Amino acid sequence: MNSSLRFPKGLYGVTPEWDDTDKLLDAVSAATNGGMVALQWRRKTATPEGGLAQVRRLAAHCRGLGILFIVNDDWRLAALIDADGVHLGRDDGSVAQARLALGSEKIIGCSCYNQRQLAIQALKDDVDYIAFGAMYPSSVKPDAVRATLEDVEQGRMLVESSRARPRAAVVAIGGITADNAGPVVHAGADSIALISGLFESDDIRATAARCAALFA
Repeated sequence: MNSSLRFPKGLYGVTPEWDDTDKLLDAVSAATNGGMVALQWRRKTATPEGGLAQVRRLAAHCRGLGILFIVNDDWRLAALIDADGVHLGRDDGSVAQARLALGSEKIIGCSCYNQRQLAIQALKDDVDYIAFGAMYPSSVKPDAVRATLEDVEQGRMLVESSRARPRAAVVAIGGITADNAGPVVHAGADSIALISGLFESDDIRATAARCAALFA
């Protein structure tokens, strides 16, 4: 990890809604070989039993690959499986609760959508990254609030002006692909989060490598 950041710079994969865990593990390996530095497990449709079995296997796999493993929405699950951290949306409980449960060493990221005020509050709450999006139309969340490149620029100014060192990172998400990620990185995103743009691409390793190269 870049020692000046609290979350690694580069490609942040987010899992698609796949029930086939073996297929997912292979895809994660391919993405990591291409340069992915962190993975977020995001499942909205899994059964509790199926989800728990998958998330445990994925956490162990990421540990073996040497990349960070983040759980979406559920800090209790993140604590249960000793994940590297949690990503919290607007309705997923307080950062303070999550920090108390996970401890100071774990990563907490926070969705800020297109709202500067949410980002300011998240930084006051001492999160490790603030996430803006959707940057582009998203097939995963077609009704998602849209963020702009200016939102990313303002987020970057906020974290740069914060006195915390290492500083929180700026993550961009939503509709990002290897083809349209350049302007987002140029606007100041430390990390780009991809779901379909990575895992539904024809060559996952090559797509990951193209994304990683934007940060070189």
